[in-house]
Amino acid sequence: MRLLPLLLSLAWLLSAAGALLDWVFPPDLSRLEAVGTVVLDRHDRPLALLPAQGGVWRFRADADRVPPALTDLLVAVEDRRFWYHPGVDPLALLRATAQLVRSGHVVSGGSTLAMQAARLLEPRPRTIRSKLIEIARAVQLEARFGRRGVLDIWLTLAPFGGNLEGVRAGALAWFGVPPEALEPAQAALLVAIPRRPEALRPDRHPDAARRVRDRVLAAGVRSGLFGAVEPAARFGVVGSIDPAGPIPTTRIGLPRHAPQLVGSLPHVPVVRTTLDLPLQAAVERLAQERLQSLPPRVSLAMLVGDLGTRDISALYAGDWGDQGRSGTIDLTLAVRSPGSALKPFIYAMAFADGVAGPDTVVADLPHRFGAYAPENFDRGFAGSLTAGEALRRSLNLPAVALLDRVGPARFAATLRVAGAVLHLPHGADPSLPLALGGAGITLRQMASLYAGLATDGTGGKLRLLAGETVDRPAFLAQAAAQQVAEVLTRPLPGFGPRGIAWKTGTSWGGRDAWALGFDRQHLVAVWIGRPDGTPMPAATGTSLALPLLGRVFDLLPQAPRPQVPHQAEPRLPGLAAADALRLLFPPPGAVLSADGPVTIRVMGGHRPLTFLVDGTPLPSERVQRDVAWLPAGPGFYRLAVLDADGAVTGATVQVRNSP
Repeated sequence: MRLLPLLLSLAWLLSAAGALLDWVFPPDLSRLEAVGTVVLDRHDRPLALLPAQGGVWRFRADADRVPPALTDLLVAVEDRRFWYHPGVDPLALLRATAQLVRSGHVVSGGSTLAMQAARLLEPRPRTIRSKLIEIARAVQLEARFGRRGVLDIWLTLAPFGGNLEGVRAGALAWFGVPPEALEPAQAALLVAIPRRPEALRPDRHPDAARRVRDRVLAAGVRSGLFGAVEPAARFGVVGSIDPAGPIPTTRIGLPRHAPQLVGSLPHVPVVRTTLDLPLQAAVERLAQERLQSLPPRVSLAMLVGDLGTRDISALYAGDWGDQGRSGTIDLTLAVRSPGSALKPFIYAMAFADGVAGPDTVVADLPHRFGAYAPENFDRGFAGSLTAGEALRRSLNLPAVALLDRVGPARFAATLRVAGAVLHLPHGADPSLPLALGGAGITLRQMASLYAGLATDGTGGKLRLLAGETVDRPAFLAQAAAQQVAEVLTRPLPGFGPRGIAWKTGTSWGGRDAWALGFDRQHLVAVWIGRPDGTPMPAATGTSLALPLLGRVFDLLPQAPRPQVPHQAEPRLPGLAAADALRLLFPPPGAVLSADGPVTIRVMGGHRPLTFLVDGTPLPSERVQRDVAWLPAGPGFYRLAVLDADGAVTGATVQVRNSP
């Protein structure tokens, strides 16, 4: 046994020589660095993969991120003294040499994992000279990268049949799971295949693959890798039954979700996105289903956003496989006419200016604005109605009249602050047709605007890359945004009751059909049209896009938007009408002076009471039935009072400066 210390001393001497070799003749790491791109969702699940140069599915692997069953099996089967030798195992080399001399042919190669890593980095013909180079390189790799680094090389470059290299590609192609989710029997097959990658391909040689896998599992059981309580039969080692599970006989397609997005990402080893894989897959299935019923060359784009984080949770940018529908074009970035979908922002600015409020009576009657004489979609007129009702019905004349008061140039500049640049005809200035879709905008920009409307009035693009920093400039008054959101919240036609605020848009000639909606947690944006911009006769946002918007919301958990009724006087069970909470002053629609404080007074209800203006509580003695309120300035305000039982009453009032 004196030979063993001598051999180990020689091995460590080789290790020192390896460090010198590494400095003089550094290894060629080009294959290790030439990896594809793994695109992950928000929970690090594989969303899509892009191959390395030459179409090889090779992705960077990390020994610390794969299950121990895989690395432990690999070491137990391929290199039992891996953790002790410096890259070369003298005992294994002596054994292999002795077997060669006795039998006249190679029985075992004596290769360590470091020697295999050297061969994977720089493939060479199997000769004695190549073996000597591998020995030198193995010592060098161990000195440079350490043992975990050697494992990383093997896990990244090991062949798994065809154009599959590395455990990430192997795990996804043969089992449909990332290596982090491998079970012991699956890990055993991945340890087995690289021994003879073409002869052990499970889709071509399943019986051979099963036999070698079972031997690997048996070695794992003998080494105690799976615990003393787990019988070998669990891993298909005994008997004719195969408890370890069947061998995969077909190669699984590697994931490729959101292809237009993935194609635009930087070619780096790993990209983390904000998308949610299950939701992304569900949205893609829904889109493909809807495309089957659309006319030829008509495509669609969809976006789902998380209002809490302003992240994009799902994105469908067009039919990747159909050049007539979209091909590789990202339709969420296509500039299209929004039709009436920008009207809510005109109303929000008008409400904030004090020009109108949800209960203000406006006129929907024929009117000329200079040479411009807009009409409604049905060529009719509704007469007098409230601004809120005009917005819900998407009437054109009231929207154009309010834009005339707000100012088209100011309106366009406000949207620009939010990050939504309106595309106007060459040489044109912002004008009143903006109210009806007389400019271009993208689906992503429109979604960002609606996210501000749904939350706090701030803009900025929605995030697609995890960790991305985005500015959130304020472009709408929060109170006005909330008023518009309340106006737009009503049942979706054909769907059950749910607190969703929504708006549609249809561009001239039916070229673009839009639907945008939100609840407390989610934003959904839908566009349907032809990528080449040709008309779709009789198409509207209501008929084409709105039903799809409802289907997307059916995929999402419900989060009703809390509503404060415009003139709510709810009664608790058993409470007499005379005792119901009601607002005495000011009455709904009152016009108040900004010169001094206003006394808000109620009757009935159960104390203590809470008085709110635009959702903000006023300082008050909670047992009192009145409170003094000093308006901040001219404009429309939403007053609300809540009692101890949750009953609520309120009104919208206007405050003006005295003449």
